[in-house]
Amino acid sequence: MRIDKYLKVSRIIKRRTVANEACDAAHISVNGRVVKASYDVKEGDVVEIGFGGRTLMIRVLDVKEHALKADASSLYEVISQS
Repeated sequence: MRIDKYLKVSRIIKRRTVANEACDAAHISVNGRVVKASYDVKEGDVVEIGFGGRTLMIRVLDVKEHALKADASSLYEVISQS
């Protein structure tokens, strides 16, 4: 699954277009490398997302095409927030 779609399905970023723009602006990195929106997410990847002055680091636990709102947080675990 593409990283922009994963961020939307997991409800980390509300809209896919916003996730796509974040990738284009180099705010998303996976395993220490800045990635484009077309990057294929796999279980075990460590994703770092820059929101303004804050950073969110997560580990991908599961990749699903669809997730209910209640199940969205089970797709990842938060490693650090600053």
